[in-house]
Amino acid sequence: MHIQSIVVQFGTDAPDLDTHDHSPQGRRNVIDASVSGPQNVMRDVAPVLMGTSEAIRRLRHAVAVAGASDARVLITGDTGTGKEVVAQLVHAQSVRAGQQLMAVNCAGIPESLLESELFGHERGSFTGAERACDGLFTRAHGGSVLLDEVGETSARMQAMLLRFLDSGEVQRIGGHSTTCVDVRLIAATNRDLAKSVVAKEFRLDLFYRLNVLHLQTTALHERREDIPVLLAHFMDECSRSYQRPLPTLTAGAVEAIVQHRWPGNVRELRNVAERIVVRQAGQTLDTADISREIIPATPRGASEESALPEPDDRRATDLFRRLTVAREPFRAVVQGPYASHDLTRQDIRSLLNRGLQHTQGNHAALARLFRMDPRAYMWMMKLVQNYDREVATDGR
Repeated sequence: MHIQSIVVQFGTDAPDLDTHDHSPQGRRNVIDASVSGPQNVMRDVAPVLMGTSEAIRRLRHAVAVAGASDARVLITGDTGTGKEVVAQLVHAQSVRAGQQLMAVNCAGIPESLLESELFGHERGSFTGAERACDGLFTRAHGGSVLLDEVGETSARMQAMLLRFLDSGEVQRIGGHSTTCVDVRLIAATNRDLAKSVVAKEFRLDLFYRLNVLHLQTTALHERREDIPVLLAHFMDECSRSYQRPLPTLTAGAVEAIVQHRWPGNVRELRNVAERIVVRQAGQTLDTADISREIIPATPRGASEESALPEPDDRRATDLFRRLTVAREPFRAVVQGPYASHDLTRQDIRSLLNRGLQHTQGNHAALARLFRMDPRAYMWMMKLVQNYDREVATDGR
């Protein structure tokens, strides 16, 4: 099966796959991962719910219902199933679409900083607060706020969120006055909040206030018929981004991809598609080739992280720290020393493993982490690919 034929049949312009608004107003919202700080402003490009499965059709209908109201929304589902995309679609189809959708990852910020990020602070209210700053709720006035990983918030933060939802008022850290703001709250989590309530880990009253409209995303292995569509879309996207020719996949290769368990869901599929385009550009891939490109499924009882490559020496850790902590240029840390024979291909393979462990297999995040431009990224992947082939040939 030629992947190009799938792209033609199920490309991004296929009307059956994409029911979102294509007007300029509807194209405002996308996560801007380059924004500094913990919040993301979503803008400029309309999100897509791609697929033909019954689960996706039901979700599209639920998104349309949520978009037509101004009620709070709780989005639940496994990691990597597209909860942020659903949040963007809800906002894009709402009366607030002309305003900002702003997001914060509640699990990625210490509680003290999360309070400041959401509610703002006064000058001198804590060490480092050199000027007064509005919080995200204030900055998003008139628009929507996505609280991602809301199930990870502390009891104190849950109480603060509850008060905000009841009053609509924000008070900066160190401040004495309150400000009324108008935002629509969208919350997302990969936890079962009902179970968290029973376990006394999440407030029941906050759960009720968040769970006005409930949208559930579906794990990828439960909608396998969507995998060829998504694969073709991601490969076409990566081919255009990296200016690399599309590989051709045999029917067996496509079936191997469809039958993979996909513990990382759509995010993992996107990473695999990117890896295939970069490493196998213009090649014909069969089942054996695909098995080398997909990280093995997580064994029962093991964590997903344990299935990722492990760093195997101290040099990789040292290189990793120079790139990520000291923020030295990739050319100075890797490419230059390799050219002068101070680094081996095995060293660079170990560094790649270390980076992928940190990004949980996300190659796009790896490129950002190491601050590699597309040419440097493709250089690294090609070098490692050739090394892996030689090792396999030698039987080691």
